Amino acid sequence: MNDHNNSIHLESAMSTTTMTMIQALRSAMDIMLERDDNVVIYGQDVGYFGGVFRCTEGLQNKYGKSRVFDAPISESGIVGTAVGMGAYGLRPVVEIQFADYFYPASDQIVSEMARLRYRSAGQFISPLTLRMPCGGGIYGGQTHSQSPEAMFTQVCGLRTVMPSNPYDAKGLLIASIECDDPVIFLEPKRLYNGPFDGHHDRPVTPWSKHPQSAVPDGYYQVPLDKAAIVRPGNDVTVLTYGTTVYVSQVAAEETGVDAEVIDLRSLWPLDLETIVESVKKTGRCVVVHEATRTCGFGAELVSLVQEHCFHHLEAPIERVTGWDTPYPHAQEWAYFPGPSRVGAALKRVMEV
Repeated sequence: MNDHNNSIHLESAMSTTTMTMIQALRSAMDIMLERDDNVVIYGQDVGYFGGVFRCTEGLQNKYGKSRVFDAPISESGIVGTAVGMGAYGLRPVVEIQFADYFYPASDQIVSEMARLRYRSAGQFISPLTLRMPCGGGIYGGQTHSQSPEAMFTQVCGLRTVMPSNPYDAKGLLIASIECDDPVIFLEPKRLYNGPFDGHHDRPVTPWSKHPQSAVPDGYYQVPLDKAAIVRPGNDVTVLTYGTTVYVSQVAAEETGVDAEVIDLRSLWPLDLETIVESVKKTGRCVVVHEATRTCGFGAELVSLVQEHCFHHLEAPIERVTGWDTPYPHAQEWAYFPGPSRVGAALKRVMEV
């Protein structure tokens, strides 16, 4: 497991509580609302209702309607007002109810949110955090299951992160809220209530049985540019993030391959140093993500590994991803890159 002390900034020693990812995210927002009067939280149903996944439940009652409030069904309006708030001193934390709904706000995200610092020569910043539940695994169909991370990593001026566990979720969200750059904060819905190993026909393991559900009660940060080695190994490097972090670990265990699994956590900026060091050690690389294959973020990872590690590679780099189709409701588990597909890729690179 990753040594938290090497990557986490703690304010002081503190007690911990077992949390789900939802509870950890709520704790992060609670702490930042209390610490900083400039933090405001809003979005569709995040106030009275507490959000569609209840991530903001109870925060409006605690901090009032001027700090935590609902927004109209207008993603462009939500992001546009957040950019204006950020330019004049506030730190908005806004929620797009599902990542699939961000498209109407694309111009505000790309032309305003990402470029304000550049366009104003540093006179204005855009210190806002855009939270979006993403990914499948909950039978959400094609309009509630997308993983659009590659669309954001390609936009200069944005930071893009995706936590895979409650500990990282809280620390990354606090770091995002305090960052002066705009942060796209993607939350894998399938991980909200427990780690998912890809075996949809087996009982779900709750977060309470996972070590990274022990979350410090107070303030701490997880750096926005540091990956975590969640499973040390010597034979092949697996680069992954979000839901497929656990799928990759299970695939390594089931195949018996001595795989080093790296949870990227931050997609951009990318912790290239950790990636290169691992691939040069193992000589093999498999990239795993839930999003579609063509022009997915995995393509960039493959390119970077090829550029920096070519003379150390013992086998072609493999990619295991979602298919190039909309997320199919009736065939969800044929689309999702489960442990059998990841395991097959691990075996292929080891056979070369």
